[in-house]
Amino acid sequence: MRILKFGGTSLSNSKKFLEVSKIIEKKFKNDNIAIVLSAPAKITNYLEQINKNITFNKNSKNIFQKIETIFYELSNGINKQQNNFPNNNINKYITNTFDDLKNKIKKIKLLNDNSKKLFSEIISKGEIISIKIMQQLLISKNYLTFYIDPIKNIVTNNDYFESDVNISKTKKNIQKIKIPNKHIILMPGFIAGNKNHELVTLGRNGSDYSAAILAVCLNAKVCEIWTDVDGIYTSDPKIIPTAKLLKSISYQEAIELSSFGAKILHPKTILPLFKSNIKCIIKNTYFPEKTGTIIQNIFEEQSTNIKGITYLNNIVNIVIKINIFKNINFIIEKIFSIFLNFDIQILFHVTSYLENKIYFYIIQKYKDQIKNILKKKLQKELIYDIINIINIDQTLKLINIVGNNINNNINVQKKIFLSLKNTNLNIISTNTTFSKNSFIIITNNNNIHENIKIIHNKLFYKINIIEIFLIGIGGVAKALLKQIQKQSQILKNKNIIFKICSISNSKKMLINLDGINLITWKEQFHTTHKKFCIKKIIKYAKNISLFNPVIIDCTASQEIANFYYDILKNNINIVTPNKKANTNTWKEYANIRNIAIKKNKKFFYETNVSAGLPIIKTLKNLFDSGDELISFEGILSGSLSFIFGKLEEGLSISEATIMAKKLGFTEPNPKDDLSGLDVARKLLILARESGYKLELEDIKIIPILPKYMLKIKDKNTFISELSKLNEYFYNKIKLAKKYKKVLRFIGTIKKGGLCKVELTEVDKKNPLYNVKNGENALIIYSKYYQPIPLVLKGYGAGNNVTAAGIFSDLLQLLP
Repeated sequence: MRILKFGGTSLSNSKKFLEVSKIIEKKFKNDNIAIVLSAPAKITNYLEQINKNITFNKNSKNIFQKIETIFYELSNGINKQQNNFPNNNINKYITNTFDDLKNKIKKIKLLNDNSKKLFSEIISKGEIISIKIMQQLLISKNYLTFYIDPIKNIVTNNDYFESDVNISKTKKNIQKIKIPNKHIILMPGFIAGNKNHELVTLGRNGSDYSAAILAVCLNAKVCEIWTDVDGIYTSDPKIIPTAKLLKSISYQEAIELSSFGAKILHPKTILPLFKSNIKCIIKNTYFPEKTGTIIQNIFEEQSTNIKGITYLNNIVNIVIKINIFKNINFIIEKIFSIFLNFDIQILFHVTSYLENKIYFYIIQKYKDQIKNILKKKLQKELIYDIINIINIDQTLKLINIVGNNINNNINVQKKIFLSLKNTNLNIISTNTTFSKNSFIIITNNNNIHENIKIIHNKLFYKINIIEIFLIGIGGVAKALLKQIQKQSQILKNKNIIFKICSISNSKKMLINLDGINLITWKEQFHTTHKKFCIKKIIKYAKNISLFNPVIIDCTASQEIANFYYDILKNNINIVTPNKKANTNTWKEYANIRNIAIKKNKKFFYETNVSAGLPIIKTLKNLFDSGDELISFEGILSGSLSFIFGKLEEGLSISEATIMAKKLGFTEPNPKDDLSGLDVARKLLILARESGYKLELEDIKIIPILPKYMLKIKDKNTFISELSKLNEYFYNKIKLAKKYKKVLRFIGTIKKGGLCKVELTEVDKKNPLYNVKNGENALIIYSKYYQPIPLVLKGYGAGNNVTAAGIFSDLLQLLP
């Protein structure tokens, strides 16, 4: 025997109803089956609203119309697809059912009697109609069906809304029923009967409970719960997109998860199956071929795998001080008895014998009730000062980490505490449950979801997440975003996620800490109204519990560079092609490195010098291995390499510069390139990497532009004026060619830190002769590399290669 229970989302329209019938048919080929159905989605909520309207004397005409429309559309939709379906009869049954209810409500209002009996009858109509439609659908497909009346057979106490089932009496009733062979058994969920054979309900998620009870009574081997998810996850996928689907879980673990916030199954559903050793499988109606999650008693005793993380938002802590120590155990017993009698669940409690205090943790909705109850039931103890109720704190949150026997395993606990290290949780208390399967954390942090994300990913994944806050959306930044989008699946396969949390320019910023969609980011950025503020960016990256935040500065801004110290101080990494910070004063240069070391944060700037060419890394590796720089010469500007290459082909200096700018080779203002200042900055960075404590003014620049042009601030004016130098550079190129030489803009470092930037004529013997069209070439003579130097050559400018260099730096942030 196999029980199949289908939830409301699985029955929300005719298409889904028909899909459920196909699942039933397929299962019936191999097993005897019993079907338990919920009401279609939304129906129970509407019926609850009708009950509320009765209480407050409001009209429910519109709600009845909505409910009837859902059922009529459901029946009519099935009729279009299924021959012989008795649609007219079903629609008549729906009309009569709700007409009868409306008449009963009128009578109740006349008598001014808000009957619980009627309320339970109203709220259960969804399940009754649901099972009626399914029965007729199966009959129209030529299947034999058998209906079990839960009112007559499921025995409960007298509570109309949250009834507990007497399983032994119910089992006797159902086993007395003579169920014919080859019949599909049908029973509405959520409904039962009291001793007077009146309809009562089993509370929210009561249909799952009905299925579990029926499974026990029919001695089923399996109880399948069909819903709209693939099974049980390691945490709520709505707040943790990286949550993993669990293939199997023990009943003990499932009880722990459901008791502390997981919306999988109610604990009262799990217990009957647990006691009768019946497997429970959580399945997805939309993807029936998927295996789902199996809940069962069989699990490895030595297994200590963590299975899930749940949370509860609203927790109350009641602190009771025992003034007379010898009474402490008696008081604990009495308090437990009080909670039990009033059906209030104690999530857990802590007894501090050192402080003579007992800490009880309960759900917030019981706060006022339990406060009054305790004062009344412990009146004598309070009067005689045996106890004091000293505190009721209602601002707490609970995080529960579940796994078989995890609290007896030091390695697992170490793993948990290491995961907590990365959060900003203010931990008030930690505890375990009696079963030793839960590790509970009590906190008062508001951003609990973000902290759960951190804990979850540290415990369940070898995943590495880098949260990127991108400043600047020029050509390099756009190329970087394209590369990240293109590589995202490859990185994901390697458990690496680059999450873009912010994109900004000098005017505004787009923020989404869950990750900005890289397909639609331009549209999103266009509609954002948040003004750019570097301090706010730092605040976002600092205050939210992120895994590995990094600010990527793709600007040429001195203002942004001035914030690098604060960024690192706030535990945020930096990756940047912006040279300004590395060419500030030596003091500022050193301060940035000192704070990065102190905070154990990364400051990567490989693209400062030659875009994607790994010159910084190469120098660091050389010097770390004991090498020393003797001299350096190189073409450090991809833009000038491109420009002077084009001059050889006959273009003018103004034409070549405009072309270089359009292709993304130049700085935002080409004056920085042609003035030699950009090369000087790069040379300063290399000199400092080599151990020379130099300032920018120590770099000698032999200018190629007249002084008046160096004073022009507007980039458009500068380019316009540049045409006046066309003839001058044409003649210089012509003269160099006469002697079989070419013009190259070269930076050099000599022993002692003598640095110079100048336009030089070189012949074919020089390795720099053929370097043009955007290439860089760096020639390093060192203690190890002489007389043959170490040469790095490749594109040293351009959006794509610079973006690739930044991408490479980002990968260096991975642990």
